[in-house]
Amino acid sequence: MDPSDLYDLDPAAHDVPAGLHLVAGLTGFADAGSAVTQFTEYLLDTLEHRVVASFDVDTLLDYRARRPTMYFDQDHLTDYRPAKLNLYLARDELGQQFLLLAGFEPDFQWERFTAAVLGLVDRFQVSTTTWVHAIPMPVPHTRPISVTVSGNRTELIDSLSVWKPHTQVPANALHLVEFRLHHLGHPVTGFVLLIPHYLADTEYPSAAVASLESISAATGLIFPTDRLREEGRDFIAKIDEQVATNQELGRLVSTLEQRHDSYMEDSPLRSPLTDEDGLLPSADEIAAELEKFLAHRRTGDDEQPRS
Repeated sequence: MDPSDLYDLDPAAHDVPAGLHLVAGLTGFADAGSAVTQFTEYLLDTLEHRVVASFDVDTLLDYRARRPTMYFDQDHLTDYRPAKLNLYLARDELGQQFLLLAGFEPDFQWERFTAAVLGLVDRFQVSTTTWVHAIPMPVPHTRPISVTVSGNRTELIDSLSVWKPHTQVPANALHLVEFRLHHLGHPVTGFVLLIPHYLADTEYPSAAVASLESISAATGLIFPTDRLREEGRDFIAKIDEQVATNQELGRLVSTLEQRHDSYMEDSPLRSPLTDEDGLLPSADEIAAELEKFLAHRRTGDDEQPRS
């Protein structure tokens, strides 16, 4: 069966510029902290976007496993919300365009779906593909969310990947997409967010922020995160209140902190915010670097040829 029959292209798809980044996040088997759900919904709620391709839901979705929502108003049905799996053309906060693959993870025909995605990557001459998902881990919420990085972009793996296990994992559909792209030599990166296991079933706003930060690190795209960060601070404050009043939970978090800090002491990975001694730069040093950056940008702008 032709993989391209799995989706309908928008008539304006020919206007999509070549060489854009592809960003992907599919909800399904694992979405600890609702990281992917929040991440994709936030992008679609806050950024300008339009549909480029719509995948065939009836072919790819197991309705009995993931039933759509209908609204019942006293004596009649008033709303039906079907599942969606779309490829969007979006703009980040600076107006940079990128492609976003978002929606449900296919239940069926993974090989055909993967071939369809690879066909779209080729059709639009995608420059890089980056995707995120999240798994529960025995880590504390009082430490920054860490990631495991996969793919073939070694600069991201070396600078960001905290945990590099040798293990078998239950596959996500995007694992297969990454596997095929890797063997084709296409630049591809997968970010696995390591979410505190005791928050895996919650909507953890910090997980969405970590998703956005990971995508930014891989693509240079800029996303608005102020709302999510504020929600994250409120969420953490409530968790801290519960920890303070529950001795058992407090002991659990303390134990996780000790294990986390011990592991990080032995990790060769250094935060990009610290110097060689592990110290944060001062406010004056940050201001000096910012001024240097702005001066460089102004010089570069002046050297641009005038039209």
